[in-house]
Amino acid sequence: MATKKKSKAKKSAKKATKRRTAKKATKKAAKKKRTPNAAFMKPMQPDEALSAVVGSGPLPRTEITKKLWQYIKRNGLQDAKVRRNINADEKLGRVFGGKKQVSMFEMTKLVNKHIK
Repeated sequence: MATKKKSKAKKSAKKATKRRTAKKATKKAAKKKRTPNAAFMKPMQPDEALSAVVGSGPLPRTEITKKLWQYIKRNGLQDAKVRRNINADEKLGRVFGGKKQVSMFEMTKLVNKHIK
């Protein structure tokens, strides 16, 4: 009887150590540093309508998005009630294709049309 209890205890201890090592391996993999996607870092040339907002020089897509949000925040164009909507002023209206208000998800789709 005593040997059966000991063997069960050993088996459960082995399972517990396997679980711990598996958790450690996933934590190490999660801490691995991400490399940026080269497609996002490639400088793109904005057209006339978009360059009025973000500048005329070639910029990566990430920088275009940052500058666009800086413009929106600086001019208070984010809708007060529904925060995911952007109200267009004269400059952004040309980028948004004449729409007065777009959602932030639709905004990225419309901005991509103005990048070469």
